[in-house]
Amino acid sequence: MHPFRAAVEARDEAAIEALLADDVVFTSPVAFKPYPGKAITAAILRGVIRVFENFRYVREIAEANGRDHAFVFEATVDGKQLTGCDFLHFDEHGKIDDFMVMVRPLSAAQALAARMGEQFEQIKAEATEQIQRAAGQA
Repeated sequence: MHPFRAAVEARDEAAIEALLADDVVFTSPVAFKPYPGKAITAAILRGVIRVFENFRYVREIAEANGRDHAFVFEATVDGKQLTGCDFLHFDEHGKIDDFMVMVRPLSAAQALAARMGEQFEQIKAEATEQIQRAAGQA
């Protein structure tokens, strides 16, 4: 099993974050602009863990060179079943530098957008705190 999949299925937030490159770009299924950076990506993923119910990966697809992976998942948000896919690209150090998510159907994507919208103040606060901690250590 891929380390990313293992970390997500274990809901191990620290292990998930450790797999993110500092310059990772997260592309959301429900937001127009991508989110650049490890702090905001990690905070978004923690928000997703809080929002998704009955999350499970159902398929893993890997490119032969191991740098591109697709993880198909199913989950529930506010009683709506969704199917989605995490498309990940790994840099030369094995860190995720591109993270794009797609979900369907539209009704489930709308439920996800609403629930993540409710989380976004907390997500921004967590990312800001992480950036400030990192700046203090520099």
